[in-house]
Amino acid sequence: MMVGLVTVVALIVMRFRDDGPILPENLTLDGGAEAQAVTMGDGWVAIVTTDNRILIHDRITGALRQEIALSAGGFGASVGED
Repeated sequence: MMVGLVTVVALIVMRFRDDGPILPENLTLDGGAEAQAVTMGDGWVAIVTTDNRILIHDRITGALRQEIALSAGGFGASVGED
């Protein structure tokens, strides 16, 4: 029973030692934008800013791919692309 407990604890420790996703070091927000949320996909990083924009950056180079402006409003507000 002790061996089983030690094994479970060791597996949990090994699982949570993951460093997480790798962000590009050269990823910067221009114009004083402040990040509110970040999500990642295959080859891209999306940053939601406090000034109601979504910035899509290349995950490897950090280059800005697309900027999406969100309209002000409540839940279900429309989205416009720039």
